[in-house]
Amino acid sequence: MNTLERLLKIKEQRGAGYLVLIDPDKIQDDTLPLFVREATEAGVDGFLVGGSLMLTTEFEHSLQTIKNNTSVPVVIFPGSLFQVSPLADAILFLILISGRNPEHLIGNQVLAAPMIRKMGLEAISTGYMLIGSGKTTSAEFMSNTKPIPANKPDIALAHALAAETIGMKLLYLDSGSGADTPVSDQMIGAIAHHCALPMIIGGGIRTPEVARKKIEAGASFVVTGTVTEENNHKSVLKNFADAVHSASFVNRPS
Repeated sequence: MNTLERLLKIKEQRGAGYLVLIDPDKIQDDTLPLFVREATEAGVDGFLVGGSLMLTTEFEHSLQTIKNNTSVPVVIFPGSLFQVSPLADAILFLILISGRNPEHLIGNQVLAAPMIRKMGLEAISTGYMLIGSGKTTSAEFMSNTKPIPANKPDIALAHALAAETIGMKLLYLDSGSGADTPVSDQMIGAIAHHCALPMIIGGGIRTPEVARKKIEAGASFVVTGTVTEENNHKSVLKNFADAVHSASFVNRPS
């Protein structure tokens, strides 16, 4: 069973999945093993590893540490070509479909694909959409692209349908690290009712109640990063995991 199949099985069995984003620049190396173990015990379904910037040189060391302390999938969420490693279970092969910068539509992908193939690293084709959150995020600035306006679910849906038609495996809607507001329930619902691709939602999800609402609106997975960097107690992680796993969306297209 490959990593994508594992993630989809988690979604099938638990109704939805809870992922935690680890940015190696934002967590101290000596606290990482305990955090990963406690997160796994709390019910986290997988870890995403990466960031828009990578100031540390310890990316692979962080990946190895995470792998050594968990049994759940560890997936690279790359912010650049420097964030590729065979130590992970898989990499989200991101296509920034919300933007029109060719570097992030095909340029970086052409450079990364031979490395990924040579490593034997599982690549999960993912339609990545930046969604406006009221302020400029690191991902928006670094990618030199405009986000989809938060109040335009029809535009987001059109992009999602394009990703599905092309043959991508996942959607990732991201308000960005530290976003003031998450992707709206209206936008998530518009996509979920017309597009069968599993949908990951990240950015601005700061409470278990908000995480639950994203699943009820139609998300398959929710991601937290900033909130768990700031308050990484095991009880907080468990509250998020319980909220995600107890929510459901029953009107997803077959």
